[in-house]
Amino acid sequence: MASFGLRPEDMNEQDVEVWPDNWQAVILFARMRTQWRVGFGGAVGLDYNVLYRMIGRLKLDDIEAEELEEDVQVMELEALRVMAEAASQ
Repeated sequence: MASFGLRPEDMNEQDVEVWPDNWQAVILFARMRTQWRVGFGGAVGLDYNVLYRMIGRLKLDDIEAEELEEDVQVMELEALRVMAEAASQ
């Protein structure tokens, strides 16, 4: 956790509501939890080679796959923002 600028107290367990339209993206993002590319300053983004492979295994049409990728990117950007903010404190 420290390599990502996180502390144990940053990891709180709270229930959140996930709309059904977003459920697949949330599950995929959770499955990508060990697939962060990391530089000297911490996480820089997800490994898209793995992301594309995982999306490909879902056998979605092109539009669904693109929407899923975009949904994961939204979560990725927010996660990077939170990690950067935590590292600067």
